[in-house]
Amino acid sequence: MRLFDVLGPVMIGPSSSHTAGAARIGYTAQKLLGDVPAEADIGLYGSFATTGRGHGTDRALVAGLLGLRPDDPRLPDSFALAEEAGMKFTIHPVELRAAHPNTAVLTLKSKAGRILVLKAASVGGGRIRVTEIDGVPADFGGDSNTLIIHNEDTPGCIAEVTMSLAQRRINIASMQVFRAATGGYAVMVLECDSHIPHVLEQQMAVMPGIRKVTCLNIDEPEECEEG
Repeated sequence: MRLFDVLGPVMIGPSSSHTAGAARIGYTAQKLLGDVPAEADIGLYGSFATTGRGHGTDRALVAGLLGLRPDDPRLPDSFALAEEAGMKFTIHPVELRAAHPNTAVLTLKSKAGRILVLKAASVGGGRIRVTEIDGVPADFGGDSNTLIIHNEDTPGCIAEVTMSLAQRRINIASMQVFRAATGGYAVMVLECDSHIPHVLEQQMAVMPGIRKVTCLNIDEPEECEEG
């Protein structure tokens, strides 16, 4: 057990599960969408739905969608900040089967028309697990530098991705591949030991068979890379 697991996260709000975890779910969804959403449909399940309002779950999710981290002092004002940013949102309970009691289902639309549907759970101590992206099963928490790739399930696609990482000396700590059907829509999740340059994200995005690439770095230093 790490010291972090004992002390809990640095956060704004009363609950690591209902507030800090909710903010991380929203923040992760915003990063995967690639922008602050113009529209957000937020479905809450289990204790997120029954006790979430009192714990600030609703405000934390909206704050995360605006790009605020769990320790941002502006978190309680997220509804007003969303209005200023022009983000429209609705929050309502949903019914799910065999889901974690602290689960949120987010359907997001960007100003450019991109759509993201994400299901994620707050599992305690501010930690989260993303369990579904755009209808495809997934399983990652965002605790490591993570590369998420939406691709066509075609031969050679995985090899191209791993080779690109190897050329930059980026070690893969874990890799998971999920697909809707053979030869159909698939998602790769690669957790890496080092920072993933965004220029690599852009290079992968134009590879044959790849539809979308997103990297979630646990620390986002300013990059200045040429070439």
